[in-house]
Amino acid sequence: MLQYKGYYASIHFSGNDKVFYGKIIGINDLVGFEGSSVRELERAFKEAVNDYLETCKQAGRDPDKTYKGSFNVRVPSSLHKEAALLAAVYNITLNDLVKKALILAIKYKDEVSRMQDDTAELELT
Repeated sequence: MLQYKGYYASIHFSGNDKVFYGKIIGINDLVGFEGSSVRELERAFKEAVNDYLETCKQAGRDPDKTYKGSFNVRVPSSLHKEAALLAAVYNITLNDLVKKALILAIKYKDEVSRMQDDTAELELT
């Protein structure tokens, strides 16, 4: 991931085209960029952010995506059941349990990142 002026970008590589490419995430529009080297990619990302911010300023609109604070999460029914039972044990809502889990995931993002490739660690036993 690249970061510049508080904006982040997802990065990918096209083996066919031999080019790095990315897009700015967390904004209202689709803004992409590319480069044939990491240095070119970083430069193109910064230019894309600066151009996007200038375009939004000229148009008089907010560049940042508005998050509603609600989203759907699809999980296996067994996980849903276990989470609902855990919430009941602690006398909290399922929504509060999920909020707490998200807070912990963000606080311990390095540990979560190490777990992402091993989904077996995430399975209930």
